[in-house]
Amino acid sequence: MSELWKSVTENLVFVLEFLGIVALMFLIAVGIEKMADKKRGVNRKLFTTRMMAVTGMFSAIAFVLYLFDFPLPFAPAFYKVDFSELPVMVGSFAFGPVAGVLIEFCKILLKLIVKGSDTLFVGDLANFIIGCSLLLPASAIYEFVKSKKGAITGCIAGTLCMTVFGSAFNAFYLIPKFVELFGMGSVDAVVQMGGKINPAITSLPTFVCMAVAPLNLLKAGVISLITMFIYKPLSPIIKEGRK
Repeated sequence: MSELWKSVTENLVFVLEFLGIVALMFLIAVGIEKMADKKRGVNRKLFTTRMMAVTGMFSAIAFVLYLFDFPLPFAPAFYKVDFSELPVMVGSFAFGPVAGVLIEFCKILLKLIVKGSDTLFVGDLANFIIGCSLLLPASAIYEFVKSKKGAITGCIAGTLCMTVFGSAFNAFYLIPKFVELFGMGSVDAVVQMGGKINPAITSLPTFVCMAVAPLNLLKAGVISLITMFIYKPLSPIIKEGRK
C-alpha cells in the first residue's frame, strides 16, 4: 500500500487525469441509460441492491482475470492481453453501462491495491479506457435494442470501436505519455522495440497498425464472442430479484 501511495504522489497529475477520465466515462454511461429509459418511458434507478451485489462479484472476477495477462508474439512484451472485460461485458448487458463502468473501475482499483502499478499507471489507464471503448458502444446499442440482434450489433460495434479508438488513443496519448513518464526520450524507442519483433514496423503508424490494432481486435473479438455464448444462459440468474 505504501508503494502505491508513493506512486500516486510521484505521478499526481497523471492520476488526476486518470480520475477525470473515470468520471467522464461514468457520466457517458449515465447519459446512455437516461436516454434509453426516456425512450422506453421508464424511470429506472441507477443503483439497486441486486446491481451493486452483482457489480461487486463481477469486479472480483474481473480482477482475477486481469492478473492472468500474457504477451503476444507480434507486440512488445509490455503490451499484454487479458480477458477481464468478459465479466464487464456480461454485467453491462445485464444492468446497463453504468454497472459496466463501475466493474471496470473497481477491477483496476483492486489491482492497484493488491499489486500496485509497474507501468506508472499508464497500463492501468489504458486497460480502463480501452475497456470502456468496448463496453459503452456494445451496452448502449443493447440498451436500445433488447434482442439477440441488438446484442450482436452491439458486440460488433464495440469490437470495431475498441480496435479503432484503442489504436488512436495509443498513438496520440498513451505511447507519448509512457515515453514521458519513463524518460525514454522519444517514441522512436518504442518503435524500435516493435521493430525487433517485426522488421516492417519502422514508425509510430506502422507500430500501431501492426502491433496495437491486431491486439485490440483479437481481445475484443474473443470477449464479444464468449459474451454472446454465455450471457443468455446466465441472464436469468444474474438478474434474479432485480428491482
